[in-house]
Amino acid sequence: MSTKIKIKPLSVNKCWQGKRFKTKEYKNYELLVLHLLPVLSVPHGNLRLIIQVGMSNSLSDLDNVIKPFQDILQKKYSFNDKAIHELIMKKEKVGKGEEFINFEIEKI
Repeated sequence: MSTKIKIKPLSVNKCWQGKRFKTKEYKNYELLVLHLLPVLSVPHGNLRLIIQVGMSNSLSDLDNVIKPFQDILQKKYSFNDKAIHELIMKKEKVGKGEEFINFEIEKI
């Protein structure tokens, strides 16, 4: 069942006061992910991003890992993430050391 509330969604950029800085851990993660990502061509136009995340901690919030990864995809593949009109996210419980991120970017 779908429920609609009439309110303007609040951007994460509006949730925090002052400048945010990347942590050393995030900078290292970004460099590693940029290195691991394959060469791909992202189509122009409205996009669908499908992400499946394997997490060893079932208490981890799925949405917390999506935005940093999405920002890295944007950087690697030179597209603006405002082109993402559909986002499909899935979380899978995996063993420690078996964590992963699987993704697809497609035109809709």
